[in-house]
Amino acid sequence: MKALIETRNRRTERVFLVGVELKTRASNGTEESLEELAELATTAGGEVVGEGIQKLAALCASTYIGKGKADEFADHCRKGDVDTVIFDDELSPAQSRNLERVFNCKVLDRTSLILDIFARRARTREGKLQIELAQLQHLLPRLTRFWGHLSRQKGGIGMRGGEGETQLETDRRRVQDKIARIERELELVRRQRGIQRNARQRNYWALASIVGYTNAGKSTLLNSLTGSSVLAENKLFATLDPTTRRLRLPTNQNVLLTDTVGFIRKLPHGLVEAFKATLEEVVQADLLVHVVDVSHAQAEEQIQSVDTVLKEIGADGKPTLMVFNKIDRLSGGSSALPRFLERYPHGVAISATTGEGLTTLLSELSSRIRPMREFLELSVPHNKAEVIARLHELGQVVERNYEGETARFKARIPPHLHDEFAEFMVRELQTA
Repeated sequence: MKALIETRNRRTERVFLVGVELKTRASNGTEESLEELAELATTAGGEVVGEGIQKLAALCASTYIGKGKADEFADHCRKGDVDTVIFDDELSPAQSRNLERVFNCKVLDRTSLILDIFARRARTREGKLQIELAQLQHLLPRLTRFWGHLSRQKGGIGMRGGEGETQLETDRRRVQDKIARIERELELVRRQRGIQRNARQRNYWALASIVGYTNAGKSTLLNSLTGSSVLAENKLFATLDPTTRRLRLPTNQNVLLTDTVGFIRKLPHGLVEAFKATLEEVVQADLLVHVVDVSHAQAEEQIQSVDTVLKEIGADGKPTLMVFNKIDRLSGGSSALPRFLERYPHGVAISATTGEGLTTLLSELSSRIRPMREFLELSVPHNKAEVIARLHELGQVVERNYEGETARFKARIPPHLHDEFAEFMVRELQTA
């Protein structure tokens, strides 16, 4: 589907932002949200040339903001040669139509902007399907505005609508048919992911999903830990398509580490629905690695936004390792890190860019995933060198004693290797 903001072969779009400060919201929350909206607009290729905030007790049903303020902003936009006006919340189809008449230019809401960015960034077939589904679901109730120029005859005997209604219904059916087709294709994707997940479970490899606010450093962390080369940019939603890499921990245990799409405040519900095939990796994960940009002024609010999305997809309550990233950007007098580490005593402070704290992170990952292994005492004849070598290769040897007729080991091994070492097992040990 064609992106909503087209910038090729033309000048950079001049963008004006509009936010509403309700009495039920904190005033600084509106300003912070607009700052983030400006980052989103820049990511989409626009140039933010101004913004406006209106204080309201309740939203206006017809124009979202008051008619007088809309006229004031529209006059400012005409003088500033603004191409696009972006509202910080989702607009209803009627509000969008009314505001386009007032501003006489393109009017988008936060949801449309995020969908546009996702459409630009998706690379895999799955990602493209998911974003196309979200765009179509967002477009369907807004189709009326595209056919306002067509004639509309009054209904009567033998007349059930004019050309406008006929064309509109035809277009709606096409969109609905396309939505149904994409949903069928995504269901196939979900089944394929299920097969892959079953294969992983047969190998008893743990799955850890990296989650966090967009631009928190998730992809950089995946690259640093696994030596992969996932795109990592200082932009919102730089990475959309999930990437899974194998990570071998210091305990000789394999874990599959998945980098997932970044979350954001006011993440459109339809987008969460569309990306459920991807987010199933989060729901099915054995451990969530929640990456936080501890240097960000709104780190606390970002944590809450991520928790909100995790709850929405049914992943709240999962074992979670808090990782406080970008400590290299903290000033000497910052109290943010000690405050977070006090609240999350098992959290780890790192810099994915410089590598500081990664050893501690690997150790904590090993500790969190350790219960998934069997703790055994083994007795292996000295002439079974290949068995001893394989034990050291695949297991975590805690104690060893080569004196006596056999070599004695206390080791943690993956459950799927139980039969391989069964003949040498002395007893099961209590996991420490």
